Amino acid sequence: MQYKNEGFHPDVIEALKKEINASGNLFKMVNSEDNSDEYVNVLFVGMYEGKEVVYDAALYTLRLHHSSEVYELAEHKAAQKFPNFKGINYEEDENGNLKPLSSEEEEIGWFITEIIMEIEEDESVKVQEFLDMDTNHDYGIGLDAALNVEYIDDRVINKFVKDFNEDTLELDETLYAFQSEEEDVDED
Repeated sequence: MQYKNEGFHPDVIEALKKEINASGNLFKMVNSEDNSDEYVNVLFVGMYEGKEVVYDAALYTLRLHHSSEVYELAEHKAAQKFPNFKGINYEEDENGNLKPLSSEEEEIGWFITEIIMEIEEDESVKVQEFLDMDTNHDYGIGLDAALNVEYIDDRVINKFVKDFNEDTLELDETLYAFQSEEEDVDED
């Protein structure tokens, strides 16, 4: 039988299960430069409609989800105010240093920063934990999940996979708003 989606192929699933079992975790980390302590892409095996399948999951913190929503709204407001706005593109020179922005890009950047600060201050954007499933994913079934945790580590991922597979995953429906964290500046 030919599988259009390799994430449903029994041989692919068995190979992934062996790799996962050898790791001591319930998942396999996808090597990606996007992985961080607030976002990870992992693969795990679970059930879907009575059959085993590979789940391709993007797990991220609620804080990161909130930041994305706030930035998207700020960009939308910038596009309304600046008709030529197509996004700010940072370019590097031959030495790898960032090239200066044009005066219009600089103005737009400050506008976006101000909007972000306003949104955070008045807490007009609130988010809650969620789980979205994509059954038309190109590899297995796609999952997106925002979790109310400080960071995503092996413990959080293993708990998520276990709860998901045992159908005991409970999402927090409380709405949250976050403030940008101030960077500590050392004063010498």
